[in-house]
Amino acid sequence: IAYASLPPHRNAGIAYASLPRRNMGFALAAGTFNLPEWMGGGGGAAAATVGGSTNSVVKTVAGVRHRRLGGGDIVVSELGLGTQRWGGADYNSPDEALCHQMLDFAVANGVNLVDTAEQYPIPSDFTRPEGRTEEIIGNWLAKDKSRREKLVIATKITGGANITPKNIIEACEGSLQRLQTDYIDVYNLHWPARYTPQSNWGQSLEYNQKSELAPYYRGHASFDDIVQAMGKLIQDGKIRGYGACNDNAVGLMGMAAAAKRQGVPGPCTMQGDYSMLNRRSEENGLSEASSPELENCGWMGYNVLAGGVLTNKYYADGEAPPAVDDPQQSRAQASVKNPRGRMDTTGWGSTLYRYRTSAAEAATRDYAKVAAGKNLSLTAMAQRWAAGRQFCTTSIVGHTSMQQL
Repeated sequence: IAYASLPPHRNAGIAYASLPRRNMGFALAAGTFNLPEWMGGGGGAAAATVGGSTNSVVKTVAGVRHRRLGGGDIVVSELGLGTQRWGGADYNSPDEALCHQMLDFAVANGVNLVDTAEQYPIPSDFTRPEGRTEEIIGNWLAKDKSRREKLVIATKITGGANITPKNIIEACEGSLQRLQTDYIDVYNLHWPARYTPQSNWGQSLEYNQKSELAPYYRGHASFDDIVQAMGKLIQDGKIRGYGACNDNAVGLMGMAAAAKRQGVPGPCTMQGDYSMLNRRSEENGLSEASSPELENCGWMGYNVLAGGVLTNKYYADGEAPPAVDDPQQSRAQASVKNPRGRMDTTGWGSTLYRYRTSAAEAATRDYAKVAAGKNLSLTAMAQRWAAGRQFCTTSIVGHTSMQQL
């Protein structure tokens, strides 16, 4: 980018022409940071100059486009496997054998991205504890060592007060052991260390200054603390890149600025709730901040089917409404006994009301008409919508059966 050509009011006294290109979404002074040899062929800041614009299509595999995630060399399929319920205690959580079958099928059909977390599965119980999902993926990798190079693995450290420099290092080691690998491709904060309304999964976006003072957030890890720990993991060859889930433009710009101060790589991705019914990340500045012209940061969207609502299994003509909203008690009980998805359960279903407001219901019905007019299922249209947005690098889609996958 020719920073020197920017108009004076954009320069704000900064000598932009002296900054190196931010090909990985960060600017490094020469010699201040050494990448491991396996990541760049010799280490040093020069290794960080490989790459290009985030979201650019690098190749196509079995009909699936693979896009650059951030400005480095991490390349992910435009569809990723969401694993939140793998091996979990939900009524339809897939067991390990089925999860391995899904991995086989996905890799054979052009998918390389698997998104997980140390906190998965959700829900968990004593016999299926947190961390079990990573173990399932690790057991699949252990069957054939050549499988590791076929996957891009993204996992997460539990957020909030749990995020400290010490815990970032230790949690990463735990994930590495469970995944049976010596490196993680993308290591994300599951939700921010600081207070932000974005981390309540969008139930309300109003910022409450009083919440900053809550004991839970008092003394939280700073952006500098976080990027220093992530930079150490990169330098040690434990991770290739990092970012944050359930965050916003403040989180991206805060980490990016801290990375520049500390002389370490900046975030390569952000992740969050994203669908035709939930476009807030396009409206709150995050898509702008992620631009190749700014922080050159990727975007991993989850819930592109809005918790199953955009499959049209709840609001199609003749279908009963979600059990958690159904005023007819007998019909609601029947749905609970034979649930179509999470909206027919009393656990997670009741927390996902953002997809079931009167506005969301009306929009879903209208979207279904648009899809039918184009001879598409609503499911296909919702997925194509996400894949076609310039902001979106990849869509993480949950699934509980081979038929869904």
